[in-house]
Amino acid sequence: MRVLFLVPGGLSEQLQVLPAAAKVAETLKAQVQVACDPKAAGAWSLLPALEKVIPFSFDDGPSLADWANLLGNVREPDFQACINLAQGRQVDLMLSMSHIPNRVAAGGFSATSTVTAGGGWPPQAMAAFLRPLGIELDAAQFRLSLPKASLEKAAAAMPSGQGPALLLSPSGANQDWPADQWQALPAAIRSKLPDLRVVQASSGSLMERACQMANCDVVLSSDPLSNALALFSGMPLVAIGADPEALPQREGVKAVGQAGSLHSLEPSAVLQALGLG
Repeated sequence: MRVLFLVPGGLSEQLQVLPAAAKVAETLKAQVQVACDPKAAGAWSLLPALEKVIPFSFDDGPSLADWANLLGNVREPDFQACINLAQGRQVDLMLSMSHIPNRVAAGGFSATSTVTAGGGWPPQAMAAFLRPLGIELDAAQFRLSLPKASLEKAAAAMPSGQGPALLLSPSGANQDWPADQWQALPAAIRSKLPDLRVVQASSGSLMERACQMANCDVVLSSDPLSNALALFSGMPLVAIGADPEALPQREGVKAVGQAGSLHSLEPSAVLQALGLG
């Protein structure tokens, strides 16, 4: 069985769909293909069940030739279902000319099942799209499957010592927690935990970043991609500036600070969120 996902957006949007795609592959014993922006395709390298990425830039004004090419890719394999997160007349026309019998979407005339996604943590909102296929999703249970060799390589690059490892992942955005606060934080923590090992988040591939994170003990992050990788790795996470409603409700996951006003976030609040207050 083959299932197609149509996913507009960048890396964050792709990552949000991984738990649903993994659940589809596991439950239906299906091969999964995805059509997404090639610049965001790296997110799908984290899903071993993926059969193929179909490069398609939904958000860049695709031409008629682009849509015709996508239709050719969609009609050639024998897809039994499609989870469509794109919107618009063009995608509806394309899907209506496909041979896919089950087409799930939030709207559009090509949908055979129309659903309303819930709020809260975005990966869990995908549950609505799986129910027409008879699948229930608990996105908080999803865990990345990381290659042993990559994990060992990341472990070898860790700072020496036996103390807990704290991974810092600032977003670098204009509205981030000030850089001087990020830089001063390790010294403040070492006053309470002298053997603390501080790890700066890798700028490598998502796979490299996930493997580095898996070798740490806790993640402090204002970066949405790092937040997603930490959650999918089951890591304790303190997410700076995140909306608590957009995080899963589980032990070890906390939000601190309010987006847009992180300049006023006190280090004491961050230390308290880390359990060091």
